[in-house]
Amino acid sequence: MRESKNKNIAIFGGTFDPPHNAHVAIAEKALSQFNLNKIFFIPAYIPPHKPRNLSSSAKHRLKMLELAIGKNKKFAISKIELRRRGVSYTVDTLRFFRKKYPSSQIFLIIGADNLAIFGKWKSYKSIIKLANLLVYKRRGFGWALKSGVVKFSLIKGSTLNISSTKIRELVAEGKSIAGLVPKAVEKYVKSNSLYKQKCRNDD
Repeated sequence: MRESKNKNIAIFGGTFDPPHNAHVAIAEKALSQFNLNKIFFIPAYIPPHKPRNLSSSAKHRLKMLELAIGKNKKFAISKIELRRRGVSYTVDTLRFFRKKYPSSQIFLIIGADNLAIFGKWKSYKSIIKLANLLVYKRRGFGWALKSGVVKFSLIKGSTLNISSTKIRELVAEGKSIAGLVPKAVEKYVKSNSLYKQKCRNDD
């Protein structure tokens, strides 16, 4: 993929355990609102703030993410953090993309919940030099959008009240997750018997 075709790129990281309809909706909103050429979804190998909280393997999460983004040519998946293994930090991932796309405008998509603790992220001052923050709303974190700690652009529009935690809980309770995740992901979860046991919070 040539850099000339990716002048505005965004990084959207997460555990994606599982990826759900809100993830897709957020990415679609960001694409249209900020004239993005490509969004790279980046599944974490071990998230630094919750390293023992994954309920499915990297292999399963990667496959579900592939199913979730479908054939959208402006969506792509980067395995950089999966290949890196260990705990991954956003600043390192952004440095990788800055080196790979030196002439591109880089954006970082995060939720208001992460904005609330952004000052605790590793090298957060370097992050805002490497990328422009795009923030989406999260229920209960409206105050973070008014904190003024760092400069960011808001992804406008209502946000679906869906979380990976709730989806895993529903599956563990034997309840339907139809309408919360793409149909292909719903089918994959069922056919691979994922999330049969309850787990701790995630996104």
